[in-house]
Amino acid sequence: QVQLVESGGGLVHPGGSLRLSCEASRLFFTIETMAWYRQVPGKERELVAMMDTLGFANYTDSVKGRFFITGDNRKPSVVLQMNNLKPEDTAVYLCNIYGWLTELAGPRNHWGEGTLVTVSA
Repeated sequence: QVQLVESGGGLVHPGGSLRLSCEASRLFFTIETMAWYRQVPGKERELVAMMDTLGFANYTDSVKGRFFITGDNRKPSVVLQMNNLKPEDTAVYLCNIYGWLTELAGPRNHWGEGTLVTVSA
């Protein structure tokens, strides 16, 4: 069992920046991917950014060039740097790590509880 604890959410003005951090409560045997998702009321959960084993990152089109994901599987932790925030970025952001907690456990999705980001004047 592992807990993913997010921090850094809050209220910001349009054009502002936030850095979301996610820290795991224990090490993983193997991490496959690390990602951030977001969800707003009435809409499906959206993949915002994901990085793979080699450090290659993918971003949804609406945040490309503004958001940047970094991770460290030795801590383990994952960070989402969000710049030039827009009102439409308002959402609950959820940390995700897909990997093996132990050698025999098999891969599983592990989720944080979410942190609210509100972008408003």
